[in-house]
Amino acid sequence: MRANGRPLTTTSLTAVRNLGILAHVDAGKTTITERILFATGAIHKRGEVHHGTTVTDYDPQERDRGITIFAAAVSCTWGGHHVNLIDTPGHVDFSDEVERSLRVLDGAVAVFDAVAGVEPQSETVWRQADRHGVPRIAFVNKLDRAGADLDTAVASIRRRLGVTPLVVQLPIGREDDFAGVVDLVAMRALRWQAGSADFESEPVPEPLREEAGRRRRLLEETVAELHAEALEEFCADSALSDGTLARALRELTLRGDGVVVLCGSAYRNRGIEPLLDAVVAYLPAPADMPPVRGTADGAEQERAPDPAEPFAALAFKVTATATGRLTYLRVYAGTLRKGATVLDAATGRTERVGRILRVQADRHEDREEAVAGDIVAVVGLKSARAGTTLCAPGAPLVLEPPTVAEPVVSVAVEARRNVDTGRLASALARLAEEDPSLVVRSDPETGQTVLSGLGELHLEVAVEKIRRGHGVEVVVGRPQVSYRETVVRGVAGLVHRHVKQDGGAGQFAHVVLDVEPLEEPVFEFRSTVVGGRVPHEYARAVEAGCRDALAEGPLGGYPVTGLRVTLTDGATHSKDSSEMAFRAAGRFGLREALRLSTVELLEPVVEVTVNVPEDGVGGVLGDLASRRGRVSGQTAEAGTAVITAAVPLAELFGYASRLRGRTQGRGVFTTRPAGLAPVPASVAASVTGGLPAR
Repeated sequence: MRANGRPLTTTSLTAVRNLGILAHVDAGKTTITERILFATGAIHKRGEVHHGTTVTDYDPQERDRGITIFAAAVSCTWGGHHVNLIDTPGHVDFSDEVERSLRVLDGAVAVFDAVAGVEPQSETVWRQADRHGVPRIAFVNKLDRAGADLDTAVASIRRRLGVTPLVVQLPIGREDDFAGVVDLVAMRALRWQAGSADFESEPVPEPLREEAGRRRRLLEETVAELHAEALEEFCADSALSDGTLARALRELTLRGDGVVVLCGSAYRNRGIEPLLDAVVAYLPAPADMPPVRGTADGAEQERAPDPAEPFAALAFKVTATATGRLTYLRVYAGTLRKGATVLDAATGRTERVGRILRVQADRHEDREEAVAGDIVAVVGLKSARAGTTLCAPGAPLVLEPPTVAEPVVSVAVEARRNVDTGRLASALARLAEEDPSLVVRSDPETGQTVLSGLGELHLEVAVEKIRRGHGVEVVVGRPQVSYRETVVRGVAGLVHRHVKQDGGAGQFAHVVLDVEPLEEPVFEFRSTVVGGRVPHEYARAVEAGCRDALAEGPLGGYPVTGLRVTLTDGATHSKDSSEMAFRAAGRFGLREALRLSTVELLEPVVEVTVNVPEDGVGGVLGDLASRRGRVSGQTAEAGTAVITAAVPLAELFGYASRLRGRTQGRGVFTTRPAGLAPVPASVAASVTGGLPAR
């Protein structure tokens, strides 16, 4: 029997699924996506990551490196449902791509390695999905590998992610003998034939009936504990019907009270069809989602996911292709037709949509319209960026944009040839437009162009894109981390008077500021002025001035964070006071307060997980210590040690080659952000040019 996708026969919002594939690097996301496209008939030949022939890893750098770098959208049909799928990156340096994808998705499939279980980036993307409230199901992949164990992987999901796994399948065979699964909901066995994508549905094999019955009972008990209707039936009948169980699993998934867990081996084409059935059965359709909320004229408004509503969409990705500039949209409400005029809600500008495209990675298919629930790309928009809301000109609405991570690593870039300077500037502007987590600025002291991003690999990929895509040879400086300054001990009652008189209207502003440290790396401002001594609009101007002052701290000119400023008093002049004067007072007053405060330098720290043969542990631990690393955990399993440590990002440049050298190429490591930490005085002096913390 071969499961094939069937054409979409309805435009109902209940027949659409918008989902992402989330996981750690090398868990098998792209292979799963490729197998889904094959199983649904969207492609007729399976590609492989190691051959560089997959649909979604179409960029030359992705094929060269064997990893997903850019989120790629594809679509297919399954069981009368239209599935829009985004294959997301798994490397921490490209987590902003995941963030922007999650902002527009309704559901997700989280993929876990059956040997490694929950890995560092698996946990990171899971927490990202938590923040966006995206319902998920889990797929434990690579059950054909040596050491693969479903129960161990599920235990790590429960322990590391703090969720209730609802395991709906039992593997048939172990490791290399893995041949299929028992569906614990329908109590049927699905067995794939060796070397084929064909499978047979059959009764549960006799040797597995007792174990399958035990696991079905455990599943029913777990569901009954979480679901009121299921509990009622379970108490009455001591069991759950297949229909009640399936309905309860869907509702628990949508509420986030449980996570359905399936298993398989994508590389061997085992488990993909049941995964697609689970996507349709348990993950939400656009019709299941609440109305999208936005603001218009300062008031909150809602738009229902209905093609008849006024048009509203969010741009979440922009790319430049040989055929033009593509803007990827999630349509939340209304209908968009080719040639329509849309409003950029943030700027008030209108633009015309030239073409609407159904995207299949790097291939496109023209469409006449897109309706609520669709994910499409459009051609013709000149100013829209990731995070831009597009809406009907007569019904403006601003949707919340995706958050953008702050850059942590910077390099100086310049064109190797002077004649290419203009082309380099154009290429950098294009990069920053396509990837908001890349920031381009000019260093005011050196005049150098500085490119900042989320990691060493992130910047390496960006520079290579300039070389390949724009034909510009680039000279790159040594990476530098993005330090921050913070207040350790503040000041109270600082008085600053801003008085300026040079003919004509003068400027007068009198402020009294308290500055105190905060534990979180954020800035807070509040006003406790009473009696109208500083009007509300002037207090807002003081806050704006304080934010201006945060751009450069007193130690090394790095941005300042982790403080609260309180405006406690002030005075105005009947003629010479203005918002401009109070903004200047806030800026210069906070600068003076920071000079009088005790300030220290902060640096980004990452959690490093190193997998190394046991005979190389000593050398790796010594190397981590020399990099100011603090080891937080060490475990051993099957001749391999797993070391976890917190290491300053500045000390990790070049670590990959050092680790390979110390372990004869057998050691690997992964990282994830772990926040900011104080820089030791001896190191801070070199960073700030000899200025100690004050």
